[in-house]
Amino acid sequence: MSFASLNKRFLFKFLSLFSVVRGHNILFIIIAQFISSIYILSDNNSINEVIFDINIWLIIFSSAFSISAGYIINNVFDSEKDLINRPLKTILEKQISGKTKLTVYVFLNIVTLILSFIVSLKALIFFSIYIFSIIIYSVKISKYPFIGNIFSVLLAITPFFAIILYYKNYSSEIFSHALFLFLIVLIREVIKDLENFVGDFTLNYFTIPVKYGEKISKFYITFCSALVLIVSSLILTSYEISYMKYFYFFSYFFITIFNYYLWKSHSKEKFQLLHNSLKFLIFLGLFSIILHDI
Repeated sequence: MSFASLNKRFLFKFLSLFSVVRGHNILFIIIAQFISSIYILSDNNSINEVIFDINIWLIIFSSAFSISAGYIINNVFDSEKDLINRPLKTILEKQISGKTKLTVYVFLNIVTLILSFIVSLKALIFFSIYIFSIIIYSVKISKYPFIGNIFSVLLAITPFFAIILYYKNYSSEIFSHALFLFLIVLIREVIKDLENFVGDFTLNYFTIPVKYGEKISKFYITFCSALVLIVSSLILTSYEISYMKYFYFFSYFFITIFNYYLWKSHSKEKFQLLHNSLKFLIFLGLFSIILHDI
């Protein structure tokens, strides 16, 4: 086998593993936790205090490794569904064998537990429960409507609570921002279910669209959207968030337009566009945190 052929094979396997652990999402989570730590969660700590706090980096990487492991186990249990909903992505991911996935999964979780133990015994317990919760979700809960979506969103935002617990910053403002994020991610989860309807229906995943239909799913999304507007109003009227307020003003406009197009959408492509627009809103919200204390 030639050197060029070996390089090509290695590249495919690397891209496959990167896709399985959703490397782009992991990078985003690392950046999100870091920015949140500096500008909101650490309260009055300076940037240097956060940057040079080894425990914060250990928590951030514990989060990254445990979430990566979670993506692997989710990939294993959802492989048949993903082959229907995202065939090209799934074919790429099959470049990595099940044995290799299991090995990487165990390795990532062991590293997570070691890093969290270095921080504290409480951190170790926190991430142990988190890893176990991901397993329970992937094996059982993900197939059920409402509770599956809510549990998935809680798992998505839980790593930020590790930092909240570390800094002991339990202000109502923090939880208001967290509630806003929770609702946006919940809406995104239901949009994903609409987008992946064919695979879910075929393999008996009882998601909201499969069990209750498209119309009820849209009413649920609109209800959650109304809650987003209420939470945005509470944040704007209750807290001094400097120029970050413009993000919440924008969210009014965004959610209104989003729901207009939601009710006009009926195809996988349209739902995918709505899904990507929510990713953009989350991305914008992350970097608006920088404006919090200006």
